[in-house]
Amino acid sequence: MKTKDFDKLFFSKTRDFLDEYLLVQCSRSLHTIKAYRDALTIFRRYVTSQGLSLKIFGFEDCSRDFLLGFMEYLQQEGYEKSSCNQRLAAIKSYMWYVADGDITWQQNALMVSRVPFLKKPEKEKAILSEDCLKVLLSAPDNSKLGIRDATIMIILYDSAIRLSELLGLKISDVNLQKETPYLRIRGKGDKERIVSLSDTAVAHLKNYLCLFHHSSTQKTDYLFYTVIHERANAMSPGNVARIIDNYAEMIRPNYPDLPDKVHPHMFRRTRATNLYQSDVELELVSRILGHASTQTTRIYAKPSLEMIKSAMDKSTPELNSEQPLWPDNEDEFARICGLR
Repeated sequence: MKTKDFDKLFFSKTRDFLDEYLLVQCSRSLHTIKAYRDALTIFRRYVTSQGLSLKIFGFEDCSRDFLLGFMEYLQQEGYEKSSCNQRLAAIKSYMWYVADGDITWQQNALMVSRVPFLKKPEKEKAILSEDCLKVLLSAPDNSKLGIRDATIMIILYDSAIRLSELLGLKISDVNLQKETPYLRIRGKGDKERIVSLSDTAVAHLKNYLCLFHHSSTQKTDYLFYTVIHERANAMSPGNVARIIDNYAEMIRPNYPDLPDKVHPHMFRRTRATNLYQSDVELELVSRILGHASTQTTRIYAKPSLEMIKSAMDKSTPELNSEQPLWPDNEDEFARICGLR
């Protein structure tokens, strides 16, 4: 089997792309880099499934038809359309990185960029109703673990924090002694933001800190942690998801309108929607969420039924102010009808 020059091989620059360009030069988060690495890994598996060796698959072999076949393969494997599009976006980004470093491949990058994304229907994103939210937040008992679980869910909602941001919180990021208590959150792109806390959230955090971060507990800087083999580690996303799912299933029999799947991000979406529906300016909601643009925040700008009704009422004439079409006088009505 005849091999190509290394620089012409499609996967020859993936290490530099992931570990140098994205991580160092672009300061992308580890979560983002993992998503790109996973996408390119899945593409590698597709290449080998087509009987092609990585030692001969070059940039020119990544054609429009080849990528269309890759998208079909992903769908046959059961990937959601959004996941398929994310994989395709990663390959497009990688090809432009390669083309920026070598003009030889710009035509290939342009061709790849024109491969269409899958059209996916816009689904209504579920949020928690006021009743469901209230019961879910109060579902944990007063045991030590129950207090921890309640604090996690309350902070997820109260600060509208992302799950990755929550799990990255350190004790030093919690400021409860200030006149306005707040969290210092490190978001995407290592950008920091400050979000104030409600009195309820402050009370739960103080109780939690007394139980989980006093002198005799495990020594760790992470606010939320788990102990494995007598060593404290940052809590995993899967652990938080299981905690929320357990309480959701606990209350579900009495609350049938609870969404089928309650996940950590639903607290953020519910909080953002509630802020918007409470007439908080979209720019401020965007700042609380840590969005770089209000365009991203608009996905949470979901008007309530009351807001829709109020808007429609404002643009609708007062129907009751119209004069009756027919006169009240019976004789006059008969005359209009041609009778005597």
